Amino acid sequence: MSKKSLLIAAVAILVIAIIGITYLLFTEKKANRELVQEFQLDKEDLENEYSRFVQEYDELKFKVTNDSLGVLLEQEQLKTQRLLEELRTVKSSNATEIRRLKKELATLRKVMVGYINQIDSLNKLAAQQKQVIAEVTQKYNQASQQISSLSEEKKNLDKKVTLAAQLDATNIRIEPRNKRGKVAKKVKDIVKLAISFTIVKNITAENGERTIYVRIAKPDNDVLTKSASNTFPYENRTLAYSIKKYIDYNGEEQNVNVFWDVEEFLYAGNYRVDIFEGGNLIGSQSFTLN
Repeated sequence: MSKKSLLIAAVAILVIAIIGITYLLFTEKKANRELVQEFQLDKEDLENEYSRFVQEYDELKFKVTNDSLGVLLEQEQLKTQRLLEELRTVKSSNATEIRRLKKELATLRKVMVGYINQIDSLNKLAAQQKQVIAEVTQKYNQASQQISSLSEEKKNLDKKVTLAAQLDATNIRIEPRNKRGKVAKKVKDIVKLAISFTIVKNITAENGERTIYVRIAKPDNDVLTKSASNTFPYENRTLAYSIKKYIDYNGEEQNVNVFWDVEEFLYAGNYRVDIFEGGNLIGSQSFTLN
């Protein structure tokens, strides 16, 4: 074979080799590019999984009322967040790190399943406790209602007994008198108001000394009194009185007479006398002065 033929053969072999190497390099580059794309997809999926875990820990914390368990969930969430941040800094081509973070994710998944089961158990226990508490509360409310009804019945009975034992003033008469002790015809002649009434018989009332308070109210509702200190208690307040009278009550009917010396100006109009004893209004009567 001539030198020319050998040269042509060598060139042909070299061209074929170059074409082969070029094809191999192209094929390998394409495979590497596809592999990188696959790693990129794996990384994105992994990031989505980690993000979902972080969100699920947020949801789990809202379902937990146990403080200790809440702290553990917070720690696991921070760990998941830290691994997510770490994953975001890893290159897609770093297969070793991505595989490690996949294993970490699998571990986190097992831990989360454990927490979910624990939370479910606690919630079931809490629901059972709520049911027991609701039943106990219902029984307590029923018992309280019965006690309240009995208390109300007793209160009503006590009130009836109190009302039955209360004194009662009837036949209330007011007589305006002049300086001669006669009935005054005109208001300007009045020097004294003679007030009489009857304490009725009451065998349920307690015997003994009683204090009677008489209030004389003018047409403008101003009460006649000799001193601003002349007051007595009535229904959580203090009232002024005109006349105070002590009687010795024995349960039988008793007539009472009291007098008011007129030292102030009186004018024509409708007046009222109210009689109190033991913190109760026991009688009232209106009268007119002309």
